[in-house]
Amino acid sequence: MCKFIGLVAPVFVAITLPAITIAESSPQSAGKPLRVAVVGLVHGHVAGFLRTALKRSDIQIVGIAEPDQQLAHRYTNEFTLDSQLLYSDVEQMLTTVQPQAVLVYTDTRDHRRIVEAAARHRIPVMMEKPLAVSVEDALTIKRAADAAHIPVLVNYETTWYPSNTAVYNLVRDGALGDVRKVVVHDGHKGPKEIGVPPEFLSWLTDPSRNGAGALFDFGCYGADLMTWLMQGAAPITVTAVTQQLKAEIYPHVDDEATVILTYAKAQAILQASWNWPFDRKDMEVYGETGEAITVRRDDLRVRRNGDNQEQQQSAPALTPPYNDSIAYLIAVVSQEIQPSGLSALDTNVTVVRILDAARESARTGRTIRIADR
Repeated sequence: MCKFIGLVAPVFVAITLPAITIAESSPQSAGKPLRVAVVGLVHGHVAGFLRTALKRSDIQIVGIAEPDQQLAHRYTNEFTLDSQLLYSDVEQMLTTVQPQAVLVYTDTRDHRRIVEAAARHRIPVMMEKPLAVSVEDALTIKRAADAAHIPVLVNYETTWYPSNTAVYNLVRDGALGDVRKVVVHDGHKGPKEIGVPPEFLSWLTDPSRNGAGALFDFGCYGADLMTWLMQGAAPITVTAVTQQLKAEIYPHVDDEATVILTYAKAQAILQASWNWPFDRKDMEVYGETGEAITVRRDDLRVRRNGDNQEQQQSAPALTPPYNDSIAYLIAVVSQEIQPSGLSALDTNVTVVRILDAARESARTGRTIRIADR
């Protein structure tokens, strides 16, 4: 029987499980799948997760919390899930099934509430990008995570692109010289145009639930990648311009955004769009002695001083557990690795600081100094 009861107002807090708790529940040491609970079904990426997770033996879904009964039953029918997995209340689900990790597929505003709930139960969390809709929420998540000693991870599609890691390694190894400019492109035709589900579209186009429009939806990718390339450093200034090129479709949020980040000796341009004729997620990195440009997931073009032209090459395959989000989550919960880089909480607090400053810059027409916020 489905456990649909009155939904308690969500509270999100990020935490890190105490070492002993995580170690005792290690799926690797026990030789058992990681027991996970899903919170929310309104994020379109949940379908991809379910499709993948149900084919794997290293992860087991033990509960799904979703207050919308119609939506919950739609997913149970589509993926042939046991209706006994369904709960309408997050607290009741966490208490009843005691998962080893929580995967969050709510709107971005709810991340804080869900992390806080998971923190009270000392359960690690992985959520879809970005971390939060505001710096206040991001810092609350950070405090909750630190107090509870649980890992809180943020999942980006681009984290698992071999091409991005290949470029990062070139920068790390000094093969391009000091980075001077980075240009990141992330976008598509628009969420309505590509046919995202209605429950997904409703919050993507609500600034209170998504933070903004394309600025937060796609600007977060470039902010994450640049923070990674800069070894976690925040920019000095943030300047942003947003537009509503399709106000008749997206009357409440931006659909086009350009963000400029300045660092002591580098600059980044983040381009985020719901107006492009095709899907695009790529990055250009220009150093003092070379350039590297990612080509979709698996390839890159590189040119160094002395080269007559760019050389296209395949990026080395990523090695487990750094090759997909589920393997990474399992390794973190099992304490095989420590969260770092693109998925790490500290990185993503900086990402939200950038997005928050960009939103304010676009609103006021001013350049925002990060140190002043």
